[in-house]
Amino acid sequence: MSKHHSSVIRALVFAAHKHRDQRRKDPEASPYINHPIALADVLCNEGLVDDIETLCAAILHDTIEDTETTADELIQHFGEEISQIVLEVTDDRTLSSSEQKHQQIINAASISDKAKLVKLADKICNLRDIASSSPVGWSLQRRKEYFDWAKQVVEKLRGVHEGLERLFDIVYTDRPK
Repeated sequence: MSKHHSSVIRALVFAAHKHRDQRRKDPEASPYINHPIALADVLCNEGLVDDIETLCAAILHDTIEDTETTADELIQHFGEEISQIVLEVTDDRTLSSSEQKHQQIINAASISDKAKLVKLADKICNLRDIASSSPVGWSLQRRKEYFDWAKQVVEKLRGVHEGLERLFDIVYTDRPK
């Protein structure tokens, strides 16, 4: 097995361990790890992205934000570049939810291309999840607002990957009305 493959597997094992007690907000309360795996799948199999740092960062993208993982820990296990990409897509949890969303729109244009790919895949996966099995307790209005906010973020990411951007646009057309 190449070093590249082993990096992706190590990222999967690490993320599975870190997210082991977390569930998604869908009615099935599906395992959280399904989400980072879905990002890697979208990038690799739909976007044909084969960059190992991007794929590993996609798998690890919520570890700092949603678990006790530190940037130093990611550096130690996966190196500076992957850790940096994860940091670029990590929300500042000291801010209110609405401020975090606002910051994503503001920061989206200035993050690295690899971080933009992760962010784009994240938005695609989140919209698909909301469309197919929306989070428990989310009103139609909240789902509409999420789709529209995601579009504002993606507008700032454009120019990084035409295929994934087109995929986002297709998913967005299925928005709640």
